[in-house]
Amino acid sequence: MRILVIEDEPQLAGHITRALARRGHTLSAQHDGALGLQAALEHPHDLVVLDLNLPTLDGLSVLARLRRAGSSARVLILTAKGEVEHRVKGLQSGADDYLTKPFAMDELIARVEALGRRTPGPAGDDLLEVADLHMDVRHRRVMRAGKPIALSPREFDVLQVLMQEPGRAFSRTELCERVWQRDHEYDTRTVEIFITRLRKKVDSGFGAPLIHTLRAVGYTIRAPESERRP
Repeated sequence: MRILVIEDEPQLAGHITRALARRGHTLSAQHDGALGLQAALEHPHDLVVLDLNLPTLDGLSVLARLRRAGSSARVLILTAKGEVEHRVKGLQSGADDYLTKPFAMDELIARVEALGRRTPGPAGDDLLEVADLHMDVRHRRVMRAGKPIALSPREFDVLQVLMQEPGRAFSRTELCERVWQRDHEYDTRTVEIFITRLRKKVDSGFGAPLIHTLRAVGYTIRAPESERRP
């Protein structure tokens, strides 16, 4: 993968770039928010490792501007241990995952490479459909009522899991395991944030909602009652 590291601590940025380069990735680094944003927009990257505390332009602003510009790069945000609010804001703004400092380099590598993997669908399941919502898994495209819907990589992965089994209820824990490949100790509030993001993009302005919350159970996607086959 082509990876951009935006981290204001040169020593830490160096450790990250060297560790990921040893795994075969192509790396570049910036230590300033504005310069990092410029690099991310001028040269396409598959993934951005983004610190939130940056000079000139903070990480949340970098992330927001990236998404407004239509960047589909996966984003892993780095936050200090106590910055729960910042982690939540980062995920709400379009980040795909987060890692708290201090962290083990092996964990960063694992999370980066997990983000680099696509969530595989069952064999022959390249086209998924729920009512007027259509997903082309192979080309990573989603449309509803003929209108394209721009999704981040993780939004796409969550929606794919739901669409593979319409009507089935997925718990927050299972979605964590299926999409983020984490066990039950992973912060399941992350799933709630991604479901909220998907609802805004998939259901808002399209009539009957497709994504539903099942109280005390989890989430499901299903066609409206009027469109279900007997």
